[in-house]
Amino acid sequence: MIKHFLRLEWKQYFRSSYWQTGLALKIVMIFFALYFLVSFLALGIGSFFIIKKLYPESDPLLVVNSYLVFAFLGDLVVRYLMQKLPIMNIKPLLIHPIRKKSIVHYVLTKSSFSFFNILPVFFYLPFSIVLIGQGYEVMGSLAWFFAMIFIVQTSNFINFLINKNQKAFYIIASVLLILVSTQYFGFFDIASYIGSVFNALYANPIYVVIPIITAVGMYYLNHKQLVTKVYLDDVVSAKTKEAKSADLSWADRLGSVAPFIKNDIRLIWRNKRPRTVFLMSFVFVLYALIFFTQEVYEQKMPWMLIFASVFVTGGFVLNFGQFIPAWDSAYYRMLMSQNIKYRLFLESKWHLMVVMTGALYILSIPYLYFGLDKFLMITAGAIFNIGFNSLFLLYAGSFNRKRIDLDKSAFANYQGTSATQFIVIIPILGLPMLLFALFNYFLGFNSGIIAIATVGIITIVFKNYFMNLIEKKYLRDKYAAIHAFSKKA
Repeated sequence: MIKHFLRLEWKQYFRSSYWQTGLALKIVMIFFALYFLVSFLALGIGSFFIIKKLYPESDPLLVVNSYLVFAFLGDLVVRYLMQKLPIMNIKPLLIHPIRKKSIVHYVLTKSSFSFFNILPVFFYLPFSIVLIGQGYEVMGSLAWFFAMIFIVQTSNFINFLINKNQKAFYIIASVLLILVSTQYFGFFDIASYIGSVFNALYANPIYVVIPIITAVGMYYLNHKQLVTKVYLDDVVSAKTKEAKSADLSWADRLGSVAPFIKNDIRLIWRNKRPRTVFLMSFVFVLYALIFFTQEVYEQKMPWMLIFASVFVTGGFVLNFGQFIPAWDSAYYRMLMSQNIKYRLFLESKWHLMVVMTGALYILSIPYLYFGLDKFLMITAGAIFNIGFNSLFLLYAGSFNRKRIDLDKSAFANYQGTSATQFIVIIPILGLPMLLFALFNYFLGFNSGIIAIATVGIITIVFKNYFMNLIEKKYLRDKYAAIHAFSKKA
């Protein structure tokens, strides 16, 4: 039966019209997938020796174990935001004599082989092999490896349970933030304390049964829950959503753009894909830690620090702005039939991006810890995002012709993606890096920062002029967008 299900999905996938239209995007995604796989493989092979060089007095296995709790909690957060849960078109299957348990077993088994579960193998397997090669006990190393794999599977099945539960996500994210803060500021050495639990898996291989039993238990808990939902009546019945109201009267002070701002806030909060983009923008605040903690970037590639600085405050602008106006594609025809000024529609998007950039900039204040020069980079990046990037993405949005399903996951979802999304990356990230590289080389660091901020300030000063041009472009392409968005994906 599993073989039959695989054959059906294979045919459905390659016979779909999207396979032909999305071929170029699939090639790009395969490239990025291979990049991450190779990166994790290299990290798995080299991390033992890197840790040994940096901390010669420490056991590399103990160091890795100390930080696994942060890795697994972070994995759960990323899974919630990005993992696309496997689904089947079960409606045609339910009228045939196929056991519901078989369908659910297939869905759960398929989830075990997702990219999020395969990627950790490329770290844990080579790391375990290196351990054995360096004289560690074979049984202990193998037990540790299988324990890690089953913990990853447990995370996968937990994600099934909490995927629709925002409260569970916030609890996990809060616990991760508290543990990281506790460890970072030295209130309590949580890493060593919890790391001893993972050390026991190596010292006592028999303990591997604990993560195995946990993973199997989570599997059957999911199976029991899903079997109760696989009924034809549930599939064919009309789906209803309980509308969640919120007091958005505070937005009225924004003037004529207030109704549009309210609609955008409701759109983000009530739908999975824009809500994921919103939450991920806060994760991007931490992106610069990858670069600011490595001296090689400051010494040899300072322009890469600008790349990170733009991302810190630009997570929302870059991810939300590139899909304007496709976020409203489901009701774009109705929206355009109303007696409204298109300028107000565009202004609302701009205000939303500016407010979010400002909020992310405030959250970036702790980067002062790395020095005033780093924070000035982030400040210049924020001005650039508010000025140039927000307006440029509004203009680029006039070329969007792909409809978006708001309830779909954001990860591995190519809806709304076209060549436009790849082309806009060049100016919004390449321009500030180029400006800094040129001015920093000829005139020094301060001139590079001033150049980036100046471009942002100029676009803010002449915002009305640029908005007029953008509005004319949208109005000129209005009916082409209506026709494109009316087509079902």
